[in-house]
Amino acid sequence: MATDYDAPRKNDEDVEQDSIQELQARRSDKSSGVVDEDETEAAEGFELPGADLSGEELAVRVLPRQADEFTCSSCFLVHHRSQLAYEKAGQMICTECAA
Repeated sequence: MATDYDAPRKNDEDVEQDSIQELQARRSDKSSGVVDEDETEAAEGFELPGADLSGEELAVRVLPRQADEFTCSSCFLVHHRSQLAYEKAGQMICTECAA
């Protein structure tokens, strides 16, 4: 809610003079500005330029797991041995998953 800090402030006497109808009108005006809109419906109408990557072919060279790496049995990411937190029953866990 925007506040005008330069506007003169009301003192206690001015607040007491406000009528009930005026206060009710202010309350209904605040709620009339609220818009209930579904974000997913609004986003469906937008199409980003260049977002269609169906015709693209990725050329990435994939290397096999190296001797100094392990696959975490929790997150299934390949980490360097320095990130090994513990190994229990052949299950290796990285430091991120162990935290």
